[in-house]
Parts: sequence; structure tokens; C-alpha cells
Amino acid sequence: MNSEPPASRIDVSKPHPARRYDYWLGGKDNFPADRESADMVAEAFPTVRLAALENRSFLRRVVAYLADAGVRQFLDIGAGLPTAGNVHEIAQDIAPESRVVYVDNDPIVLVHARALLNSSPEGATAYLDADIREPDRILAHPDLARVLDLDQPVALMLVAIMHFITDDDGPYELVRKLCDALPSGSYLVMTHATSDHLTAEELAESNAANLRSGVPFRLRSTEEFTRFFTDLELVPPGIGSVMTWRPGEWRPHPRPEAVSMLGAVARIR
Repeated sequence: MNSEPPASRIDVSKPHPARRYDYWLGGKDNFPADRESADMVAEAFPTVRLAALENRSFLRRVVAYLADAGVRQFLDIGAGLPTAGNVHEIAQDIAPESRVVYVDNDPIVLVHARALLNSSPEGATAYLDADIREPDRILAHPDLARVLDLDQPVALMLVAIMHFITDDDGPYELVRKLCDALPSGSYLVMTHATSDHLTAEELAESNAANLRSGVPFRLRSTEEFTRFFTDLELVPPGIGSVMTWRPGEWRPHPRPEAVSMLGAVARIR
């Protein structure tokens, strides 16, 4: 863990994915650099705020599904800033004994971590100041061991984080290492921004906008996304738009290209 006080490590002059996501969700814990970066992305992808909202809705449905299925442990990497319907709130509403570990590398999230640690008396929560690019550090962290029993099933939540991991960082290897550390009966939950609906010209424009935004970003196709789930057992309906994963009651919804976010849940054998 970084020994510096979290407030002293906050650099508001540079955009951060967690604060940018907070802006798209209508939150207040963001700064001009985050908003400027977010607006640059929106120039190429005007419905990005809708995508953020649908992604959050997917997370809530998945956590409820897994809690109903008997999962009692969750590892949420790239948790972001607290907002209504955090993982522990949803899981503990169904099963108060649920245990949740949140991981993020934004010191502002650490400042707000108390909201993520408001566990039910029967359950437990913890927050780790760490980066997904260092999976060994996450897995060996004493606070993770205090809250989660890695001999029992865990839901690994990688929601809207892997598109910030470029190919140079070995994204598939990172996910595999995390999954390999979990026992049979665990789950991988992932969402990812996709290039499926873009022409070559639109993809080039999107890549340029992301480059200007100052936040590394890698759109991936369904084929590329599917590779994350090699040797895992996909939960029906499998891989598709986050909007179509067990949507519950019918409601009006946009076309998939307006959201351009893939989602899936898979059981680790």
C-alpha cells in the first residue's frame, strides 16, 4: 500500500477513469480535467452517458443473480466511486452475510472508501488501494485474506475496467491469473466497451478521441472479448449487449450500438 495520505496523492490536473465515470453517472466527485476528458470521448461517442448507466444496471442485475444463486463473496476490481447500489448493498440485501472486497487505484476513491465499507453486521467489506496490473499484490493482500476465503467461490467483478488495459499490459494474462487463483464454482463477471458497431473510419475517430482524452483505452470486438472466457462456462444468455443480459421486466431500451458495451458472466470450473 502507498504510505502517503490519499488526499496528498490526488492529482486533479489529470483525468482518471473513476472520476470520469462518476461524471457520466451524474456524480459530483469529479474535476474539470475529468469532465474535459469525458466530453472529448462524448464527441466521438455521444451516447457514452447512456452506456455508463446501462453498464451500472447490468452490475446490479448480476450481483442480485449471483447472490440468489448462493454466491457470498465478491471481489470488485475497478470499483470506482461509491454510488447508489454498490455491490455489497445489493448482495447483503439478499444475503446479509455476503463479503465484498473493493479494489481501485484512484486516491479519491480511497477518500470515499468509508461509504464502501458500510457493511451489514453479518457480512464484511474491505477496500484495497491497488491496480489490476498487479494481480499478485491484490491476491496476497492481508485485507483480502481477512475478508475473503479463497477456498470458497468468489465472484470476480471486472466491470468496465478491462478496456482501460491496453494490449501492452497483457489483459488476457491478467484475467487468467486472477481466475486461476479462485476455486471451482467461482464466477467471472465482465463488461467491456466494444468496437462491433463502428466502421473503420468511426473506429479511427474513436481511437483519436480516446487518445486526446488522456486516458488509455482499448475498444475490443466480440471475438476479442470472448477470449477472456476461454475454458469458462458461460451463464445463459452468454455474451452480448449489457442490456440483454437477463433484463427482467420489459422496458424501452436503446439499440445496442447506442450503448456499445458487451457483458457476460461465466462459471470458473
